[in-house]
Amino acid sequence: MENSALSLLFLFCLACLSVACAESKPENIPLPRVIEKFEVGEYVNVRALQIEPKKNALWVGTSVGVNEIDLNTFNLRNTFTRDSGLANEYVFAITVDAEDYVWFGTNAGGVSRYRDGSWKTYFPMHGLADYWVYSFASQRNGDLWIGTWAGVNHVDLKTMKFTTYVKELINEWVYGISVDKQDRVWFGTEGGVSMFDGKTWHSWNHENGLGAPNSSNLPASTNTGLGTRMRHDLSMFSGDGKYTYNPNYTFCILVSKDQSVWAGTWGGGVGHFDGTNWQNYTTKDGLAGDIVYSIAQEPNGVLWFGTSGGISRFDGKTWHNYTKETGLLENHVYALAVAPNGDIWAGSRRGVTRIGR
Repeated sequence: MENSALSLLFLFCLACLSVACAESKPENIPLPRVIEKFEVGEYVNVRALQIEPKKNALWVGTSVGVNEIDLNTFNLRNTFTRDSGLANEYVFAITVDAEDYVWFGTNAGGVSRYRDGSWKTYFPMHGLADYWVYSFASQRNGDLWIGTWAGVNHVDLKTMKFTTYVKELINEWVYGISVDKQDRVWFGTEGGVSMFDGKTWHSWNHENGLGAPNSSNLPASTNTGLGTRMRHDLSMFSGDGKYTYNPNYTFCILVSKDQSVWAGTWGGGVGHFDGTNWQNYTTKDGLAGDIVYSIAQEPNGVLWFGTSGGISRFDGKTWHNYTKETGLLENHVYALAVAPNGDIWAGSRRGVTRIGR
């Protein structure tokens, strides 16, 4: 009788162990895939994407105006142009501030602010550093930072006072801004990365480890305003159609959930800064392209990179790439956004692509 009881107890424990092992085994979750595409015009570029969770809206900044998309129905809610109140149709940056105003950074038109049908545009005469506006980010108290081609602005939303920083940056041409949990502000510029902790400025460039070496012997890019005030376009090709290289040129920057910093460069891949050292990832590691225009991160920590060769998904160990051959509208992906339901939205020439499960 005692042996039978022990045998039953052993079998019960073995069954429980088997169930526990089965429950703890990770599910084979399929990778996200391209679900659908929304075209906005053959020669139209989508340079900015922004989610507004309170309205469940996706804002799409293009070279011919702004679209507001309903994320429930995927229908177009609104289209805004200069006739509506937008400063300029070519939009490079969008953000939603702490007071639910939507800000649009434009190419040569300054910055426009919108809420509930009302518009206000800011120019250098109002304190804006430049007419060319490429990035936004907000601090914990709601203060807004604006990246331009002539430095950055800090904006106190309570007083609407604009403060400009130029010489403090490693370079005045600012393309990306991100804020960490310590409320430090990080800037991606044409000359490298700068960080402001509220008192002191710090900077890093290729000499400090940002950007991978030029192992492909690409020609150096001459399409830059570095050290000058000359206007230039954002073409990354040389005169003979080859890709060019400028590892200091930082298109985008993101402070990730673990508080390390990711910076997308021109030809040097994406740099990862742990607070002490830079580690760079390129196509040799699995990145889709070595020119990195945009970065986004899911709540679970998975990173997405918009590059010159498509989109890369990186979970910390494995890379998975999406290209035109696998459903993208184009391989040059300038903007990325993560929707509340987990969808990834990608902006390129011709429109936006939705990636999900």
